[in-house]
Amino acid sequence: MSEKSRRDSKSISKSILNTTHHQNFQQEENEMHHHEPFHNLKLFTGNSNPELAKEIAEYMGVELGKATVTKFSDGEISVSIWESVRGKDCFIIQSTNDPVNDNLMELLIMTDALKRASANSVTAVMPYYGYARQDRKAKARDPITAKLVANMITAAGIDRVITMDLHAPQEQGYFDIPVDHMLGQPMMTDYFRLKEIEDLVIVSPDHGSVKRARNMAKPLNVPIAIIDKRRPEANKSEIMNVIGEVKGKNCIILDDLIDTAGTICNAAQALIDLGAKNVYACATHAVLSGPALERIEASPIKEMVLLNTIPIPEEKRLSKIPVLSVGHIFAETIDRIYHCKPISVMFAQEQ
Repeated sequence: MSEKSRRDSKSISKSILNTTHHQNFQQEENEMHHHEPFHNLKLFTGNSNPELAKEIAEYMGVELGKATVTKFSDGEISVSIWESVRGKDCFIIQSTNDPVNDNLMELLIMTDALKRASANSVTAVMPYYGYARQDRKAKARDPITAKLVANMITAAGIDRVITMDLHAPQEQGYFDIPVDHMLGQPMMTDYFRLKEIEDLVIVSPDHGSVKRARNMAKPLNVPIAIIDKRRPEANKSEIMNVIGEVKGKNCIILDDLIDTAGTICNAAQALIDLGAKNVYACATHAVLSGPALERIEASPIKEMVLLNTIPIPEEKRLSKIPVLSVGHIFAETIDRIYHCKPISVMFAQEQ
């Protein structure tokens, strides 16, 4: 990400932090530097999202730990920790985005290195938890990789996981260790509140996102609509029906992630065909694989708001894609966990 894009992302996020909804976050950020020092805390990052890791460290007023993650000539991952972590509480900031398997192995191998170096605890800060979509047996002989990866994380010796907007919240139960499940939806809610859009309807792109849509609609005091779809095969969706009134309305489609963008672009076109005035979209995780960018650019979506749980390179930053930073949320969460303070107050603020 270029320095300009990073500044733009933080600038948009800063304006949201200044809203009433997030003033407590701003207060906590100011108080963060008045806590007892982070004597026994170490922040590390792999190669999945170093820019976000730097933002988190900047918010906390600490430096990232000295470590390098490279590859041997045969492709195996090499991790070197260049400072003592004996007795330290270590936090590894590492999403499992593309390349998914490399980033997952970086997390596991770095954990092993820290545990063997006598770290007191290791917390995996995973803004995006990959493999989460395979959370059940949808057909015979399907794997449940969301559970498999949770087992791998636990077996590696990780003591705690911090993540954001799992594909299904109940996936927290796949872990036998504590999971702090943060929410990105309140940031997007405040973004659209600042725009003061009239005749608004929040649209769930499928039945699985209905609760997420309701959580966004409630503070905005607007109705919701639901798109009934079926998916003939992976990464392909077919719009069936729209439940709710969208004619003459400004619609916001809310989802947890954008992968190939087929679902959300088909949904946007269906809403326009049914008489919607404008269609906006927002999602937490910008996977943006395959033909996603071409579909978004050609779609009737006026604006698609994404969070930076996954790095969005310059070439993928379309003019209609503003990016909000989640750095302050994870910084506050890490701060509270390290100082043994409750994070429930953060959920109260989000409500």
